[in-house]
Amino acid sequence: MTEAEEEVWSRHATRLQQLTTDGVLILAGPTLGKTNTGVIVFEANDEQSAREVMNGDPTIAEGFARGELRPFRVSFLRGRD
Repeated sequence: MTEAEEEVWSRHATRLQQLTTDGVLILAGPTLGKTNTGVIVFEANDEQSAREVMNGDPTIAEGFARGELRPFRVSFLRGRD
């Protein structure tokens, strides 16, 4: 990884930690396999707010990664009736 990549991914991790602290982020992590991807699940009031969260990530804003927004509704959750 280049120094620029290390720096932006470090800011990405710091931002995810802040979103967790702020109660926005639900879960995040890389997928495992040949293709480097990740999944981030967070709460937002509407699509515009969700896009702002996604596009505000430095890896996306600076072109190191691309984001795809997909609305999600929990249908089944362990421990939930």
